[in-house]
Amino acid sequence: MEHPGLELEKRINECGMSRKELALRTGVTEKHISTVINGERGISTGFARKLGYVFPKAQDWLRLQNEYDQEQLQIKDQQNITEDELAVLKPLHDITQYFIEQQYMHNNCGDVTKVMQLRSLLNISNLTSIPQITYNAAYRVQLSKNIRVNPYVLFAWQRLCEKKTENITVRCGLDKDRLRDSLPDIKSMMFGKIDEGVQLLQECFASCGIAFQVVKNFRGAPVQGFIKESANNKIILCLTIRGKRADTFWFTLFHEIAHILYSDYTNRFVDFDSVPGKIEERADQFARDTLLTPEQYRAFVHEGNYASWHNIAAFASAMHVEPFIVIGRLQNDKLLDWSHYQNKIRHYEWA
Repeated sequence: MEHPGLELEKRINECGMSRKELALRTGVTEKHISTVINGERGISTGFARKLGYVFPKAQDWLRLQNEYDQEQLQIKDQQNITEDELAVLKPLHDITQYFIEQQYMHNNCGDVTKVMQLRSLLNISNLTSIPQITYNAAYRVQLSKNIRVNPYVLFAWQRLCEKKTENITVRCGLDKDRLRDSLPDIKSMMFGKIDEGVQLLQECFASCGIAFQVVKNFRGAPVQGFIKESANNKIILCLTIRGKRADTFWFTLFHEIAHILYSDYTNRFVDFDSVPGKIEERADQFARDTLLTPEQYRAFVHEGNYASWHNIAAFASAMHVEPFIVIGRLQNDKLLDWSHYQNKIRHYEWA
């Protein structure tokens, strides 16, 4: 973009006006006019107002100067991108490609432009600063020997959750009483196809002041659940289908509901499922007891014939859940081997 001084020179030439005359009309020195035209000085707010008397609409001159300044700053920003910041693109490769697919970023550009786009999308002036930022949401993360959290991917994934829920309209404010009353309806949504269940969940949660979405998971962000308080007391609740097991998905959902009902998300923690703690244990207990009434589950196990498929299906029907919930609970309690009834465990796939 050309310096606005060139536009100024064009205007005075069109009017047959000399630089000296413009200086007299605007009350500045002829040298001032020359330095602006030569691109050595910008058009200040005061000078733009004076120019507005000679060439109407002072805001046009300020707009030209601002656009020029912004372009120069962008060029400077691009030139100052370090190798360390460019290196952040590597762990972010998969989620960056997804951002492009979702049209949050544009493709066919170099690494420097990708860094600039990610800065804008992730609301941060330098990508290398990401690990220094404290978590501002509650996560449920699975860790193992072969799985680690990458702070860059986790940060970008949180932004993805925000983007995926920003257009979901919810009731004004979180309604915990309505959420508690909706628990039986939420349980019933595990029956049928998952895409239909997600749509019903979105409608139900929206009526409680919660924007719900199932979001794609990425290597480096082994997240199962995510909660964040947004503007206007709107709660963002996102789940992944990482691991694919349906029983894990629904247990995690009720685990996150517990965090909402107990206001745990205000602690802004990363909920590592491999790390014990009172908050975690309470949420797990809520999920277990909501899915399967504790007294009836204990009686079912005490009867001893819990490994029978007929008994599992009958108990699941009595509890108004899918049989995979009972199988998953028995496996987790080490009453069944993880290999038992694998063909009865529904698996969700990311479409």
